[in-house]
Amino acid sequence: MVLQLDVIQSVALAVVVLLLGQTIRGKVKVLEKFCIPAPVIGGLIFAILALFLRQANILQFQIDTTLQSVLMTAFFTTVGFTASLKLLKKGGFQVLLFLILAIVLVSLQNVIGVALAKVFDLNALIGLSTGSVPMTGGHGTSGAFAPLFEERGAVGASTVAMASATFGLICGSMLGGPIAKRLIEKNNLMQDLTMVASTQANEETTTEALVPKNFSTAAFQIILAMGIGTIFSILIQKTGLTFPSYIGAMFAAAIIRNISDITHAYKVTSTEIDILGNISLSIFLSMALMGLKLWELADLAVPMFVMLFVQALLMGLFAYFITFNVMGRNYDAAVLAGGHCGFGMGATPNAIANMEAISSKYGPAPAAFFIIPLVGSLFIDFANAGIITAFVNLF
Repeated sequence: MVLQLDVIQSVALAVVVLLLGQTIRGKVKVLEKFCIPAPVIGGLIFAILALFLRQANILQFQIDTTLQSVLMTAFFTTVGFTASLKLLKKGGFQVLLFLILAIVLVSLQNVIGVALAKVFDLNALIGLSTGSVPMTGGHGTSGAFAPLFEERGAVGASTVAMASATFGLICGSMLGGPIAKRLIEKNNLMQDLTMVASTQANEETTTEALVPKNFSTAAFQIILAMGIGTIFSILIQKTGLTFPSYIGAMFAAAIIRNISDITHAYKVTSTEIDILGNISLSIFLSMALMGLKLWELADLAVPMFVMLFVQALLMGLFAYFITFNVMGRNYDAAVLAGGHCGFGMGATPNAIANMEAISSKYGPAPAAFFIIPLVGSLFIDFANAGIITAFVNLF
C-alpha cells in the first residue's frame, strides 16, 4: 500500500513530526543534554518507522516535498538579512580563516575516500562518492557529480553518493551537539560567556520587545527578497556554474539589509525575521529527515560502512582538535566546531540546526552564526567543485 500525501498534508505531517521531536527532547534528558535538534529526533523516528513499514511490505509513504525547497529558500533569505557590511568588516578575517579550514577538510575527505577505495580494490571514483561530494557537498553535489563518475566507469556511484549523503546528514546532526558540549564544558567557556552576557546587560539596559505588526513587515521583506532573488538566480545560472537555488535570495536580502543600514530609509525588522527564519528551518529539516531512505544504507556493503565510519571519525576529530583551536578556543569557536560537523557532513541547514540547539542551551554565538552561512552557503561550493574536479582528473 502506498500512502500519497499532497503538499498541505506533507507540511502538516512535518509539523507533527517536529512537535514529536520537541516533546521527546523535552522528556529524554540525554537528548537535551547533548543538544540533539528536535527536527532530527522526530525526523529520524519517522524515517525508521517508514523503513520498517516498507521492509515489511505494509506501507510506503510518498511525500510531496514542493514546499521543502521554499522553506529552505525562506530560511536562507533570513540569513541573508544578517549579512551587514558593518558585520563583515568585523568578522572578515574569521570568515577567510574558516573557509581555509573547510577547504582543508574537503581535501582530506577526498584523500581518505580514494585511499580506502584502493584498500578495498574499488574504483577511485567510488571513493570520491564517499568523500567531499556527499559529505561537504550533500545531496545537491552528489546529484551533480555522481552521474559523471558513472560515465567514467564507476558503476553505482549515484547510489553510493546519495546513500553517503544521507548518512552524513544523520551523522553530522548527531556529532555537532556532543562535540560542542564537550568543548564548552572542558574548557570552562561558560565563564567567558557569562562575562560577555553581563557586559552586554550593562551596556543594554533594555531589550527589544516584539512588535506584532513587525511580523507582517518581516514576512513581506522575506517574500520580496525571495522574489528578487529568482532574478539573480537566473543571471547566476547563465554563468554555467552550479549554485544552490537559494543563493539569489540571500544576495537580495543582503542588498535590502545594507541599503537600510546606509540610507535608513526603512527598517529591517531583524528580530521578527529571525523568528520566521527559525520556523522555516525547523519545518524544512523535519521534512528533509522524513524523506531519508534508510534502506539505502542497509544495502551497502562492508567497505561502504568502513569508509563512512572513517569519514565520521575524520569530521569529529577535525572539528574537535582543529576547528576549535584555529578559530580561537573560545565559546564561538566551540559553537563553530559543532556547526562544522553539520555542514562538513551534511548541509548548512544542519550546521545551523546544530548551533541553534547549542546556543539555546548555553547562549548566543553571533560570530558563529555569521561565519557558517557565508562559508557553507557561498564560498565552499566553489572550492569543493574545483577540488573534486582536480581529483577526478588525477584518478
